[in-house]
Amino acid sequence: MSLRRLFALFSCLLALFFTPPAAAQPHPRLAEMLAAPAAASLVGARDTELFAWVETAAGVRNVWVGGPGKPARQVTRYQADDGIQIYGLAFSPDGAKLAFVRGGDEEWADEEGQPNTGSAPLIPPQEVVLVDLGAGTINVVGEGHSHVFSPDGRALAFTRRGQLWLASAGAAARRIAHLRGSVRRLSWSPDGTALLFSEVREDNSYIALVEADGTRLRYLDAGLGQSVEPVFSPDGKAVAFIRYLDPPAGAGERGGPYWSLRQVDIVTGAARELWRPTAGQGGRYAGTRSRNLFWSRSGVLLFPWEESGWLHVYALDPARPAAPRALTRGAFEVESFALDERANVLIHADNSADIDGRTIRRTPLAGGRTQPVARAGGMQFAPVVAGTALAAIATNTAQPAHPVMLAEGRWQPLRQPASLGSFDAPQSVRFPSTDGQTVYGQLFRARGPGPHPAVIFIHGGPRRQMLAGMHPSSYYARTYLLNQYLAARGFTVLAVNYRGGTGYGQAFRDAAETGREGASEYRDILAAGRWLAARPEVDGARIGLWGGSWGGYLTALGLARDSDLFAAGVDLHGVHTLLRAPSTMRSPAQQQDDRQLQWDSSPVAAIDGWRSPVLLIHGDDDFNVDFAQSVLLARELAARGIPYEELVFPNERHSFFRHDSWVRALTATADFLERKLGAPR
Repeated sequence: MSLRRLFALFSCLLALFFTPPAAAQPHPRLAEMLAAPAAASLVGARDTELFAWVETAAGVRNVWVGGPGKPARQVTRYQADDGIQIYGLAFSPDGAKLAFVRGGDEEWADEEGQPNTGSAPLIPPQEVVLVDLGAGTINVVGEGHSHVFSPDGRALAFTRRGQLWLASAGAAARRIAHLRGSVRRLSWSPDGTALLFSEVREDNSYIALVEADGTRLRYLDAGLGQSVEPVFSPDGKAVAFIRYLDPPAGAGERGGPYWSLRQVDIVTGAARELWRPTAGQGGRYAGTRSRNLFWSRSGVLLFPWEESGWLHVYALDPARPAAPRALTRGAFEVESFALDERANVLIHADNSADIDGRTIRRTPLAGGRTQPVARAGGMQFAPVVAGTALAAIATNTAQPAHPVMLAEGRWQPLRQPASLGSFDAPQSVRFPSTDGQTVYGQLFRARGPGPHPAVIFIHGGPRRQMLAGMHPSSYYARTYLLNQYLAARGFTVLAVNYRGGTGYGQAFRDAAETGREGASEYRDILAAGRWLAARPEVDGARIGLWGGSWGGYLTALGLARDSDLFAAGVDLHGVHTLLRAPSTMRSPAQQQDDRQLQWDSSPVAAIDGWRSPVLLIHGDDDFNVDFAQSVLLARELAARGIPYEELVFPNERHSFFRHDSWVRALTATADFLERKLGAPR
């Protein structure tokens, strides 16, 4: 019998064992907050002061543009909460044209199985769309993604599942290459005659160069491991890139270094290693979530390195590749960085001013003091340069992500942001874990007299950090809003930043024995529960958990191991068994030990101790966490008579694409927590 048929049979059997939840009615205030406009995907034109971004309001996504002396205006007129994503915005150098992708999944852009979260009769295509901002015309260029304009703006290259396509004005797009792998970091040579990219295959990736006319494909300095972040030298005669290996299983801090910077001469093909770190601290490659290698017009390479135990930006001169020079220093992390070529300045977003916040600062490449770009206020992320202008995404405790532009030393909104009223700012807190490790978090204080029920929110990732304000990520902006909503309803809420997350240095992120190697991050969740229970304003008998993805995993682990402390939980698309094939480079005895540790780290290993009720929420087209994880958990809960409720979204992805899905999921979460933990007093 097929696995699909088994699941169908299990679904019929499960109906006999679980109590379906009463249909949760949308809470008007919560639904209103979740519908507020929020911005993402901010980009800038190279040669003019013009920015573009995607605004999403109640699930309706549209493209906007604006800049100095150019009031924000809406470019597209989509009107439905259809779950069709818009991403990959890119300007022509002069800002006259704008291209974007509509359809597909930005995180899984090259996968065959495209999303249909709106349950349309036909799966929506993934299309590259071209807008002439002067004429106002909008045309589909072709199916694909990761498009980039040529230096003169006359051609647009894009990719689709290993194919490279080229579109020019007045002509249909033509295929110029078909590769075994997927194309990443596509860029043009300065003279517009060739395209550079990283080709990602199953176990490795290569740097490749293809002539724009499709006559020649070359692999540059092919090697073992991952070759990523290719960049041209300013004169186009050389390419630099990062090459790294993933450390073997059980390596710990030993061995390495595992990465290096390399350079290839385009004409001769001669390759050389520019630099590699020493073994130990910083010997493993770690990058930001955005671009990680720049080659400035002034001739230096900019890249991230954790030599100090914190992610910082360094400069290296390829002509004299001695020791790299630190451009940022201190006990903080650089989240993203950009290069202002005209000013020869590094622009970076970091948590130097507030470890649970973000500020944008500038550092001269030629040397000099690092300074904030603007006077303090709120949080700013993802700096973008357009011509001589600088913009960013901004939030605060009550305003969702919105684009701002630097003007007269202050951040000024490019478009007036939504205001969600008066929220109490969450308080940054620290407390010891069960093993003494410092745990971080934000405390949302309940309104009204106590003792209050309490809820611990557990983020996913686990490479994430929750902030003392609205998150720029749409996923975590929504969870922040629910935390604020619960606090206003009388819950004390603690958002925990547990070990394995970002923002607090390399040692915290790469903590020992996490996940499949022992679930040490759960110690932080257990400590958080005990910390709350000891607070006088909290009713220690009414503490719950809620979280998504890896947060769903830790929610399930808490309910399985400690139902005496955690009275209820909401598990969104969580991981419930961590079993997977161990590394074949481990001995048979080691592999057996690895499998046992994976099992012991899984919620299902402790399920016989699970007594507290749980709400399971999952979309069945999840590419990040297999839907089967929730189906199999439900089967085990039903077999033991453990109370659970379920909310399933056919065709939804991991981070729900439809606003309606989010409203239903978070309304159900609030309703479940209120029913199971008792109405707040």
